[in-house]
Amino acid sequence: MSPRGVAVPDARERLFAAAERVVARGGPGALTSRAVTEEAGCSKGLLHAHFAGGLDEFVAELVLDRFARTAALAAKLPMRAGEDTVAANLTEVATALFTSTGPAISGLALTRPGSALRFRDAMAAGAPGFTAVQEAVTTYLRAEQRLGRFDGRLDAEALALALVGTVHHLLMTSHPGTPDPAAQIRRLVTALTGGGPHITDQ
Repeated sequence: MSPRGVAVPDARERLFAAAERVVARGGPGALTSRAVTEEAGCSKGLLHAHFAGGLDEFVAELVLDRFARTAALAAKLPMRAGEDTVAANLTEVATALFTSTGPAISGLALTRPGSALRFRDAMAAGAPGFTAVQEAVTTYLRAEQRLGRFDGRLDAEALALALVGTVHHLLMTSHPGTPDPAAQIRRLVTALTGGGPHITDQ
């Protein structure tokens, strides 16, 4: 346990990671300020010291942080045009977006009114999220079309929307007992890429 008044290195990430473990173990209902700080092994006031808005602000910032990480990963996707396969590249970014926070944390952010408001405000202000990932996927698919590895007759922007929109749907609806989201993502990518790694307009 960190002593009171002693700075905790990388406190935000330490708390975020602790919250993810708490939810993974006990579900959304287990997430409390006390549970997070105890899991993180730090003083009870650390969360409020970094998040003046309490648990609502904390949850919103956790989701925003994880989405930002995924957006940064997706931003590199266009540079992978011509490498591996189109299906493999799309599956990687879709899976990363789905696992960025996990269904439980994402759902929690939207069911807590205070968190949902903070999240929506941040998105409206330009925080990276689904739109940034969609734009990166669109740019990537257009690059693959120019290389002849993806059907140039297809609407890259619409396909990117379909991919990102489906992942968003899975984030909001997946829970124990529902079909495996990873399998659903693979099926979607297969459908979008025509069932093969190299699709041309020949």
